[in-house]
Amino acid sequence: MNSPADHAMTRRRFLGACCAAVGATGLLSTLAQLRLIGATVETGPVLPPGSPSDYKALVCLFLAGGNDANNLLIPCDAAGYAAYAQGRGGLALPPDGLLRLKPRRSDGRDFALHPATPELRDLFAQGRLALLANVGTLVVPTTKAQFEARSVPLPNALFSHNDQQVQWQSSIPDSKLFTTGWGGRLADLTNAFNDNHAISMSISLAGQNSFQVGRTVAQFAVSPNGAVQPNATGGPLGALRAEGRRELLQTEDRNLFETAFAGLTNDAVADSALLASVLGKEAPFKTEFPKSGLGQQLRMIARLAASAPSLGLRRQVFFARIGGWDLHDHQVVAGATATGAHAKLLADVSQSLAAFARATDELGLGDRITTFTASDFGRTWTTNGDGSDHGWGSHHLIMGGAVKGGDIYGRMPDFSLKGPDDTGRGRWIPSTSVDEYNATLATWFGVKDTDLPLVLPNLGRFANPNLGFMG
Repeated sequence: MNSPADHAMTRRRFLGACCAAVGATGLLSTLAQLRLIGATVETGPVLPPGSPSDYKALVCLFLAGGNDANNLLIPCDAAGYAAYAQGRGGLALPPDGLLRLKPRRSDGRDFALHPATPELRDLFAQGRLALLANVGTLVVPTTKAQFEARSVPLPNALFSHNDQQVQWQSSIPDSKLFTTGWGGRLADLTNAFNDNHAISMSISLAGQNSFQVGRTVAQFAVSPNGAVQPNATGGPLGALRAEGRRELLQTEDRNLFETAFAGLTNDAVADSALLASVLGKEAPFKTEFPKSGLGQQLRMIARLAASAPSLGLRRQVFFARIGGWDLHDHQVVAGATATGAHAKLLADVSQSLAAFARATDELGLGDRITTFTASDFGRTWTTNGDGSDHGWGSHHLIMGGAVKGGDIYGRMPDFSLKGPDDTGRGRWIPSTSVDEYNATLATWFGVKDTDLPLVLPNLGRFANPNLGFMG
């Protein structure tokens, strides 16, 4: 039998138990959030551009590990496919079965999607999905000659998972010191759009992340099953623990960290309870989602978006994540390259996004929610056997009723090995920056052109702050 001491709510145990409720994946993440709260006191909040009455939400879908988009969007005209088959070798998909696209505009080349993504092909044909070609982290526009001469600044630690994930999520590629994410800065700027809102507009379905770290708006983590309560248990033990938490949070004998953490935890506990009551037990739509982790994340995001009016929210920023993309091997099955680990991941993304599109349409929010993908980097054009290595530029998906879909935006790379876009082994120099990609999304979200530098401080180094894929 356990003794009462086994259940003692010590301050140390309490802090550990509460990490889930505030969305922390570790103590360092929580310390970073607290440091940013302190920075807010020094700098003051960013002023919002206004208060529109319409609802909009952005959903960042992060493909963690580096998606091989060279096998998502495939050249299928005669010359393009020949270059693809030669360069990709054992990773090349057979031409039969490729899902051909019919873009609204054409430069004379033809492209297709992976056979595992028929739902994405259908969304593209319906004008609900666009693709953005060869986008990646850049400090300034960069040519191959400049890259080789190192005559322009380059993103820190190119081809490194951790560094490139942070740079994609922060949109600050030339600083080794992480401060805030671009989604967090977007939330800081637009939070006043939400009148008398009950919970944070910034919600993660995948734990704490760099994208949503802001100065004034804290990210709020929920699970695919709903709100997360610290050490949530039922019965007498749960009641005792809840009472212990309340006592510890109210004590005056605390250091600075404990005081700040207690404030975050108080908010998280209250927000979790409120969210649980608002969500209820049944989803307000009939759409069936895949049972995968990603499918269930997007299902909860649809439920949260449907609950926005009850929570006083007109703007929301969501974060979802699917891992497993770092496929140095077993990316494809030899002799059946349209199958394998990569095909399974793409099928999950395709089916989950299609379900999300149906659910948001069912809710009447199809044109109010825009989903976009991000990833560490692309992959090499050449193979290392049955997998690929870390690359640079990559292709991405943008989905929603407000998207000018049915088109491929940006410039596809020259697929020639040792060609003008190749830094080695088919690591393509991005022709579009992450900043330009993000600026187009932020503008649709309601950020004025003059305020874009507050969200994307690197944007002024690029010529095209609106890529045209949003209506």
